[in-house]
Amino acid sequence: MTEPQRVRVTGPPRRRPAVRRVDIDEDTHLGEIYLGSLMRAQLSIAVRTLALLVVGVGSLPLLFWLLPGLARTAPFGVPLPWLLLGVLVYPFLFLLGRFYLRGAERNEDSYADLLKSDDEAP
Repeated sequence: MTEPQRVRVTGPPRRRPAVRRVDIDEDTHLGEIYLGSLMRAQLSIAVRTLALLVVGVGSLPLLFWLLPGLARTAPFGVPLPWLLLGVLVYPFLFLLGRFYLRGAERNEDSYADLLKSDDEAP
């Protein structure tokens, strides 16, 4: 008697199913407009996220260089640079990644809705 095939169950899917591919040629004028708008929206969210990263984390060394007394403060007995760069930067990076992911998915969803509505038009 043969044993049934084992199936690995890892839990619910982590990502939404892929959007149904709609045939839209990049060579057509409408396809260029749609893809160009999606690429501009994705570039915009990426640039905003990078700007927040540079301002939020990249300016900390400059802040400690300009205000050396700030580097010597120790709230909770921990030096402030260690506290900011070793502990508090990780929740900031997590939130920044979440901001980027939600924005990118929102752009893709609006693009898919645009293609779906274009596909349903007679």
